[in-house]
Amino acid sequence: MYPLPAYAELHCLSNFTFLRGASHPEELVARAHELGYSALAITDECSFAGAVRAHIAARKHGLKLVVGTEIRLDDGLKLVLLATDRESYGRLSALITHGRMNASKGSYRLVRADLDRDLNSCLALLVPDERLDFEHARFVAERFGHRAWIAVELLCGPDDRARLDMLRELSRSAGLPLVAGGDVHMHVRSRKALQDTLTAIRLGVPVHAAGFALHSNAERHLRLRLRLAQIYPPELLAETLRIAERCSFSLDSLRYEYPDEIVPAGLTPARYLRELTEQGLARRFPSGAPDHVCRLIEHELALIAELRYEHFFLTVHDIVQFARTQGILCQGRGSAANSAVCYCLGITEVDPSRMSVLFERFISRERNEPPDIDVDFEHQRRKDVIQYIYRKYGRDRAALAATVITYRPRSALRDAGKALGLEPAQVDRLAGSMTWWDGKRVLPERLQQAGIDIDGPVTRRLIALVNDLVGFPRHLSQHVGGFVISRGALSHLAPIENAAMPERSVIQWDKDDLEALGLLKVDVLALGMLSAIRRALDLVNCYRGGSLIMQDILDQGDDKAVYEMIQKADTVGVFQIESRAQMSMLPRLKPEKFYDLVIEVAIVRPGPIQGGMVHPYLRRRQGLEPVTYPSEAVKHALERTLGVPIFQEQVMQLAMVAAGFTPGEADELRRSMAAWRRKGGLERFYHRLLDGMETRGYSRQFAEQIYQQICGFGEYGFPESHSASFALLAYVSCWLKHYEPAAFLAAMLNSQPLGFYSPSELVQDGCRHGVEVRPVDVTVSEWECTLEEEKNGPSRLSAPAVRLGLLMVKGLSRESAARIAVARSERLFVEVEDLAHRAGLDQRDLGHLAASGALSPITVSPSFR
Repeated sequence: MYPLPAYAELHCLSNFTFLRGASHPEELVARAHELGYSALAITDECSFAGAVRAHIAARKHGLKLVVGTEIRLDDGLKLVLLATDRESYGRLSALITHGRMNASKGSYRLVRADLDRDLNSCLALLVPDERLDFEHARFVAERFGHRAWIAVELLCGPDDRARLDMLRELSRSAGLPLVAGGDVHMHVRSRKALQDTLTAIRLGVPVHAAGFALHSNAERHLRLRLRLAQIYPPELLAETLRIAERCSFSLDSLRYEYPDEIVPAGLTPARYLRELTEQGLARRFPSGAPDHVCRLIEHELALIAELRYEHFFLTVHDIVQFARTQGILCQGRGSAANSAVCYCLGITEVDPSRMSVLFERFISRERNEPPDIDVDFEHQRRKDVIQYIYRKYGRDRAALAATVITYRPRSALRDAGKALGLEPAQVDRLAGSMTWWDGKRVLPERLQQAGIDIDGPVTRRLIALVNDLVGFPRHLSQHVGGFVISRGALSHLAPIENAAMPERSVIQWDKDDLEALGLLKVDVLALGMLSAIRRALDLVNCYRGGSLIMQDILDQGDDKAVYEMIQKADTVGVFQIESRAQMSMLPRLKPEKFYDLVIEVAIVRPGPIQGGMVHPYLRRRQGLEPVTYPSEAVKHALERTLGVPIFQEQVMQLAMVAAGFTPGEADELRRSMAAWRRKGGLERFYHRLLDGMETRGYSRQFAEQIYQQICGFGEYGFPESHSASFALLAYVSCWLKHYEPAAFLAAMLNSQPLGFYSPSELVQDGCRHGVEVRPVDVTVSEWECTLEEEKNGPSRLSAPAVRLGLLMVKGLSRESAARIAVARSERLFVEVEDLAHRAGLDQRDLGHLAASGALSPITVSPSFR
């Protein structure tokens, strides 16, 4: 009987080594802990993409995690490099960045000279190939010295004994000690079929044609320590512990360093943030701010200072200020809408004096992580903001967060079906049988309905493979706008690689990984309605000679006529409340003030519908059902929504006041509600919520009801902070539609594609509201739709007409339209032949113009017909 040896696995790939690793990082960590391993190294190929998830899991299980990477140089030399401390981690991260940035998206390129970078505190394991190249071993010995080993990976091949003898000879020759390794690709051997399938997908061939590219057996899993003792000499197993002992680095030691050039010389970040906040407070409340807003600001500034997040707010403020100087409309949302400081800084337009503010939703002492600020910019000008960030900080200090693209049932069916050698038509039929409401598993009955034999061995194998493959990462993409910005080189914090778009780069971690490590992320997002609102305001000001801005509309307060229009569901084209579902709700809810609009935006969502909140709220609002509260504490949380939880923040408040959750625990509950697509969910809070409520005297029935409502939010719960920001834009768009329908219509047409309605439907709606819409006319139309004076003459009080622009001509390029404008400015067009000649138009351009009626005002000469 062999004694159980202590062991640390130092060579392990997760499924973030895309299409090689066959287990999630969390699965590998949990299995290593179950087997009693002393440590586990996650060494994804030229990547740290799976490290954060492994780190979180290791912290949960109390397992030591070693961070490292596997690389293969151009000459075939294969190494595992391990971080020992913060400095060596930064060096490895920079090496990965160098390799990734030197190659196209999804690949890397490293040569021996790249190892001359300062890797003096990194440990190296040489992974010999079948040739046992002595030259490779001598190079590694010279380059890494006493920090290098030869990995002995005995995988039950036919010549393991002979291979061990040869590796011992290589060790003596090169002066490198030996250490045991597993070349782990999966946490359990039963994943072998999936690992083979991944290999076939990677190579683009069926499994039966993959040949020697497939591993010969299932030994590349986390093996029992008893089994390891039977395979390896004890000194090789003991060496794994000595190496792991030298690796003291933990991702917990990463400390984010905020950019500091945004703070003027002679001022501390706290002093500068306070000055900007006080200036904004005076601007927002010229007659003096309400006392509760002043108290809120002091509370927020104190917590920001305590957690040292001043640079974060100043960074966002700097980006917003740039946008304002360029005339780019922007609006903060999400957590930012709950912050009085952000309101004073101009990041959001949501007035905290009109909202119930739950600051713990925004920033929490217990979470000790930066708040999440989303800022929407005009979708057609967001690129200007992105370029500003790159210019200010450089690509070495600013990068987009990653988005992990994972397998869904359809994509998994397609790839796995091809790997099993199914015919393309059969694969298409399999994938086409799936619907989004089937969830994350392949349902045999769904395949059966599509006429597929589910009892066949191939189909059974396919279903099993696909259900394992769903949720696996497929590749990294770029986040829609989440920027990570650092004081120094970002590559020493996290690896960076090329994005698909030119001149864009992404870090290898997604937003959840960044949140887990407390790293700053600024969301620079695009919103089409902001483009439409800005265009509408510009058109109004140009036509009427004014200087109307969005804040002027908001400062007028709730306009009765606007809300009467909303109550009639006359909302075609406006923001958020224009869908058929919203239109059916508006006459029932009958919004009368801004907060009603906040509720309207949020209530037509899967969360409130699934949780059964909609009808109770409407009945209470209409006086058909009494509004009751089981306690004053619950009343304080739910009074603004008549005792029915509509928003995520209210669920957090309920958890705190009714179940005794701390603010940090309540935010974890909120995260689970927002993370319905990920594994886990709300089930783990069930007993904590029910026991907490019963301990505080609430009935079991009430506790169960609240839990079921929370589960509804797990399908898609809307935060009050998001809803408030969206309601603000909904109101402004409704105001413009009501008071300036021509400008609103022209702006909507100029901002396409946008919203639910086609340009034709928008024009028809404009005509129903009395807007005169004039056709495209090659003699007067600009590229964009414009406003024209009434036929009776100019008047600032008149209702302008909309002249359709050349952009409405299907198939006409902007370049051709520009040439038309230049030629027209020289002299009027006499006939079509003159237009074609002077504007350089071809037959296709003329055909597009003729089809749109744009040529009607000019004549066609007989010779040109």
